Order: sequence, then C-alpha cells, then structure tokens
Amino acid sequence: MTEVKRMKASSKQAGKKIGGTVGIFVFLLVLGLFMVLPIYLAIVMSIKPVQELFIFPPKLYAINPTLDNFRDMFSVMSEMWVPFSRYVFNSVFVTVTVTVAQCIVASMAAFVLAKCRFPGSKVINSIIVVSLLYTSNVIYIMQYIVMAKLNMINTYWALILPSIASPMGLFLMRQSMSTMPDAMIEAAKVDGANMFTICWKIVMPNQKPALMTLIIFAFQAAWNIQGGTLVYNEALKTLPTVVQQAAMAGLARAGVAAAAAVFMLVPPIVIFMLAQKNVIETMAHSGIKD
Repeated sequence: MTEVKRMKASSKQAGKKIGGTVGIFVFLLVLGLFMVLPIYLAIVMSIKPVQELFIFPPKLYAINPTLDNFRDMFSVMSEMWVPFSRYVFNSVFVTVTVTVAQCIVASMAAFVLAKCRFPGSKVINSIIVVSLLYTSNVIYIMQYIVMAKLNMINTYWALILPSIASPMGLFLMRQSMSTMPDAMIEAAKVDGANMFTICWKIVMPNQKPALMTLIIFAFQAAWNIQGGTLVYNEALKTLPTVVQQAAMAGLARAGVAAAAAVFMLVPPIVIFMLAQKNVIETMAHSGIKD
C-alpha cells in the first residue's frame, strides 16, 4: 500500500509539472504571437495592392500580393533631388557614429558614477533618474537654440551630438556596473592599474550583456532619427525623413509608405537578433562572485 501511495503521489507531482509546463508554453506562445503580429501586419500591408489597403473590414492577408510597392518606393526615392544611396549613407553614418559614441560615453560616465566616490555623486545619480521622466520633445526648442548658437544647423553634428548623451543608456550601464565587486577594482589598483585601464580592461569585459542591450537601444533610436527641425539640406537628410516626405504625398503613396516601413524595419531587427544572441550567451556564462 505504501508503494502504491508513493506511485500515486509521484504521478500527481509529474502531472502538476507537465500541466505547469504546458501552461507556461501556451502563455509564452500567445505573448509571442502578439509581439509578432505587428511585424506580420507590416509585411502584409507592404505586399498589398493600393486598392486592397482600404478594404473594410481589413483583411489579415493579401488577396493579390505584389512587389509593386517596393518598386514604387525605389522609383520615388530615385526621383528625389539627391540619389537614394546618399540617404542610405547618411542614415548608416549617423547611426553607426551615434551608437559607438553613445556606448563609449555611457560606459565611461557610468563607471565614474558607479565606482568612484566624489562629492555630488548622489545628486548626479538622482538627476539621471529624474531625466528619465522627460522625453526629447521637451527640449526641442532649447536644443535648436544651442545648435544655432554653435553654428551646427544643417550639419551632421546637429543629428549626432544630441543623441550621444542618453540618460537611459547611462542609467542602464551604471546599474550594471554597480553589481561589479569592489574587490576586483581594489586588486587592480594594488597591481598598479590606473582608472582608465580598470574601466576598459577589467570592468567592461564583464559588462557585455548590458553593453549589448545598450547597442540595441542606441541603434534603434539612432536609425529612426529624423532631424527635420535641424537639417534642411537635402544632401544631409536621413532615410526616415525622406520616407516620411514620400508617405505624405497622399493616398496614392500609401503602398509606398507601407513598403518603406518594412524597409526601415529590417536593420534594427538584424542588429537585435545579433546582439540578443551575444546577450544570452554572455549571461549564461557570466557570474561574478565577491
């Protein structure tokens, strides 16, 4: 009888584990479908003919799929005053520069705030937390005045400089570096390492998950920079600005706008997939104990 009771208890526990696993799987599956749905709808809208874009009720599939929207998009872009390749270069140049500069500035500032003790550090940390509450729209006017005083209107600097200082990136890196054991830093100081060496050769190699997360956020934000209020020269405009101009041409360009949305969606997804893999691998193999 005792063996029978044990077998029944173990079978109940196994059933609960299987039921819990199935429930978690179903929940994650539904959540994943909700996340994939906007991407799916964007792709479907981009391959729909113009007459299907305004069917009511809207359909979740294309009746007569076509690639004419993408052809029209490149045709419209090629008729601009500046070659399409120039817009691509502007976006790539601004995005790469902003991403690299933001990672460097955020990492160095976060190291100082997390591991260096100086008067006013707590006040600065509080200011960073408060700055997370404000969006970039709040400082547009002040930003324009500063750029105008520095003669940076209609230059790449007007797009790059305002995006380098990111409160979210600085907060993310500071929180990650705060978990770094002080014993490692003290040991490096005893060995004669200076603060710059400690930051880049000891602390940063252990911050790859946070750094990869920062790269994802920085790239996505930089790729979507428009700068229409700071750059008026056609040769300096980025792809989001030009795509917005093309999409505002009326209902006839609705298909072009849908195709452009998919085109703009590809680079952030690629960077996300590459960086996400590194984040997962690094977090799986990392673990620092004091």
